[in-house]
Amino acid sequence: MTIKPWKILESKYLFPDVRLDRCELPNGQIIEPLVLDYNPEVMIFALTMMQEVVLVREYRHGIQKTILQLPGGSVDEGESPLEAAKRELLEETGYQSNTFIEIGQVNPNPANYSNTMYAFLALDVGWAHDHKLDEADQVELVLTPFDDVITMAKSGELLHSLTISTIFFVLAHLKRII
Repeated sequence: MTIKPWKILESKYLFPDVRLDRCELPNGQIIEPLVLDYNPEVMIFALTMMQEVVLVREYRHGIQKTILQLPGGSVDEGESPLEAAKRELLEETGYQSNTFIEIGQVNPNPANYSNTMYAFLALDVGWAHDHKLDEADQVELVLTPFDDVITMAKSGELLHSLTISTIFFVLAHLKRII
């Protein structure tokens, strides 16, 4: 069986990043899915020389909880994912590195998000200066031993799916899993 893409009959933006598509399915049925047109994102697994991972604790309004996650954010217009990873790590945490390795890509929710998340491993990160947060950001830094981060991911203590994806890419890159 060949799966065919839907035919887009019309697209309109309801809000800047929210698009409503009118689509015809291969069987002729018409549906109207919402698509969230977000910028690409980056997530950074920042590892210190002491083998500690830089985590951030932030409030996430979608689930109305404060959670631990890896630092990350959106790629700005005209910026490469690598430039965004360096900027986001420095802004959110005050840490920087000379070694960034792109280790994977995922689509956060391909059912209705159009963007890609780029995962980076930053090695030998060092503290440069206090973090420079956006007005709405409240971030607490949490340095955590590498193996404890893996335990936290397994136990469900880390809830952010992009954090879990990035941890998987790190483990694969470091050949800690096949």
